[in-house]
Amino acid sequence: MPLRILIFRALVLTALAFASLPGNARAQETLQPALQAFAEDLASPSRRTIESVVTALIAQDHPNIGEFLRRYSEREVVQRPEDGLFFYAEDAGDLVRLTDIDSGEAVAEVSSRDVTQIRTNSGVQRVIAAALVPLELNAPDPARRLAALDAIGRSPDASQITPLFDSIATETEAALQSRKERLLLLLQAQFAEDRTVQLAAIQALGGDTSIEARGVLNRLTATVTEVAPELPESVNVARVLTVGEDLTESAAYDLLVSAGLAEPAQTPAMLREVLAQNIVDGRVGGVPIGRLSDPAARITAYETLEAAGTVPPRAAPDEAARALAAHTFYTRYTLNDAEITTAAQEALDSTSQLIASYQVADLVLDGLSLASIFFLAAIGLAITFGVMGVINMAHGEFIMMGAYTGYVVQLFIPDYTISLLVALPLAFLVTFGAGVAMERSVIRHLYTRPLETLLATFGISIALQQLAKNIFGTQARPLTAPDWLGGALRFNDIVGISTIRVAIFVLALIFLALLLYILKRTRLGLEVRAVTQNPGMAASMGINPDRINMLTFGLGSGIAGIAGVAIGLYAQVTSEMGSSYIVQSFMTVVVGGVGNVWGTLAGASLIGFLQKGIEWFNPSNTLAAQTFMVLFVILFIQFRPKGIVALKGRAAGD
Repeated sequence: MPLRILIFRALVLTALAFASLPGNARAQETLQPALQAFAEDLASPSRRTIESVVTALIAQDHPNIGEFLRRYSEREVVQRPEDGLFFYAEDAGDLVRLTDIDSGEAVAEVSSRDVTQIRTNSGVQRVIAAALVPLELNAPDPARRLAALDAIGRSPDASQITPLFDSIATETEAALQSRKERLLLLLQAQFAEDRTVQLAAIQALGGDTSIEARGVLNRLTATVTEVAPELPESVNVARVLTVGEDLTESAAYDLLVSAGLAEPAQTPAMLREVLAQNIVDGRVGGVPIGRLSDPAARITAYETLEAAGTVPPRAAPDEAARALAAHTFYTRYTLNDAEITTAAQEALDSTSQLIASYQVADLVLDGLSLASIFFLAAIGLAITFGVMGVINMAHGEFIMMGAYTGYVVQLFIPDYTISLLVALPLAFLVTFGAGVAMERSVIRHLYTRPLETLLATFGISIALQQLAKNIFGTQARPLTAPDWLGGALRFNDIVGISTIRVAIFVLALIFLALLLYILKRTRLGLEVRAVTQNPGMAASMGINPDRINMLTFGLGSGIAGIAGVAIGLYAQVTSEMGSSYIVQSFMTVVVGGVGNVWGTLAGASLIGFLQKGIEWFNPSNTLAAQTFMVLFVILFIQFRPKGIVALKGRAAGD
C-alpha cells in the first residue's frame, strides 16, 4: 500500500477520534472559547446571572478555571473591546500589561483606556467563593485553602460535605486540618443524609461553646409559637404553654387574632371612633348622641349596629376569656424530626451548662483582675495609714503622678518596652520623693490631729490635680503598653482576659512577696512593725519613730506611683484619675484590716469579687455596683470594725 495512502488514513482516524471526544475534553484545550460563550454575562456580572455562568464553566473541568475565577473575583480580569477577549491585567507603570489566559504569556502593554476592567461586587464575589470551594480546598496555597474554609463557614451547603471530607486526608497544615474537621462536623449535623452520621455529629457538638456550633444547634432547635383548638399530632411540639405563666393574656389573645381564631379586641378609643362614623340624624344605633357619654349606652349603640351588620362584631371581655380557655398554645420545632431536635436540644443543654461554668470562670478572672488593681492602689495607703494613722486623701494623686511619669518617659523613649522598664523605678523615685517632702513639710506636724490631717491632704490633692492640669492640660494622655501586652489570653469563646490585666496581676503578686520580705526579713520591716504595735516602746529601744514615719510614708507613696504606671496602661491618664481609686483604696484598707499586707490582700479580693458579682447582675450600671459596695462596707464595719485581719497597736486604735 502506498505510503501516502497510509498517511491519509492515519490523519482521517485521528480526526475522527478527536471528533468523537466529549465536549468537556475538547473544552480543556483552551479556556478563552468557553469564556466567549458567556462574554456578555462575564463583562457585566450580577449576582442574579453569575451563578449559572460559574456553574457552567466549572462543569467544563478546565484546569485553569479555578485560577481564572479567583482572579476574576479579585478584579484582575479585563476585556479588550475590539475583539471581546479576556486577559489578566497587571500594573506596568502607567500602562496595563495584558496576559493571555491560556498560555500565561504577556501579550501587550496598553493604556487603561484601551481595555474594560470588569468590576465584581461583593455579591458576585460571594457566589464565586462558594462555587470555588471544591477546587480551592486542595489549592497549593494555604491562604487559598483558608479562604475556601471561610466561604464554607459563611455559606454552608450540603454539596460541600463530600469535597471537604476528601480534602482532609491530603491536608498538610495541622491548623487547617483541624478547621476542616470542625466544619465537616457542622455540615454533617445540618445536612448529612445518613441519619446515623447526622446524630453522631450533633452529639459531638454537645459541649462545644464556639459561636459556630451554637449557631448550628440553635438552628436545629428553632421554634415558633402557635395556637390551635387542640394540640396537633402532626407537628414536632417542643413545649405546651400556659397562659398567665409562659404567655401573658394579651400576648395569647394577640396570637389568637393573628391566627384568625378570634376577633380583635376593641379599645374604648376604637369604640368611640366607630360610633362617631355612624352618626345618623343625631343618633347612633338609635341612641341619642347626648347619652353616649355613658359607657353602657355606647355598648348598646354598638350592639345595635352590629346586629344590623353595619359594623364588624366585637369581642366581649368574657368572650376573650372563653377563647383563651378553648385553645391550646404551644411552641413547635421548625424542623419536623423529633429524633434530630431531641438530640440537638440535649447537645444544646450540655453546652449551656458548660457555658454557665465558663461564665463563672470568666467572672473569677475578672474578680482577680479587679482585686489586683485594688491591691496595687491600696497597699501604699495601707502602709501609711496603718503605721502612721494618717488619712491621706492625696494618695490618689500619687497614683496620678506615677501615671504621668510613665507618659513623660515615653515622650523621650519611643520603645514602649524599654520605657516601661524605666518608668516603673522612676515613678517610684518621683513619688517616694514627693511623699517624703509631703511628710516632712505637712504631715509630721499633724500626727495628733487626724481631722486636720484629712483636710490638709485633701487640699494637697486639689493642688496636685490643678498642677497636673497646668502642666499636661485637661486632655487624657496616652500611656501605651508594649505590643506583647496588647493582646489577650483567650481560653475559649467565653473565658478570656487581656494581657495587661495579667501583667498587673503578676505585678501585684511581686509586690505582695516584696512587701512581705521587707516587713518580715529586713531591719526596716522590723522597725516598722515595732512602731506599728507600740511606738513608745519602739522609741525606748533606740528606734526613731520620726524617721520610720518618713520612710514609711515615702514607701507607701512610691508604691502608689508604681501602681499609677500599671493602671495608666489601660486607663485614661488624666489629672482626676487618682480620684477614681481613692474611695476603693480606703474601702480596701478598712475592710481588710489597717496596716496589714494580708488584710489589704483580703480586702482587695473581697471588694473586687463582690463588685464584679454585683456588676454581673446589672452589667450596664457600674455606678450602682459601686454604690452597693459602699453600703456593704458600711454594714461590714458595723459588725467587724477592725477588718478581716485585725492588728493590735496604734493602727487598731489601742
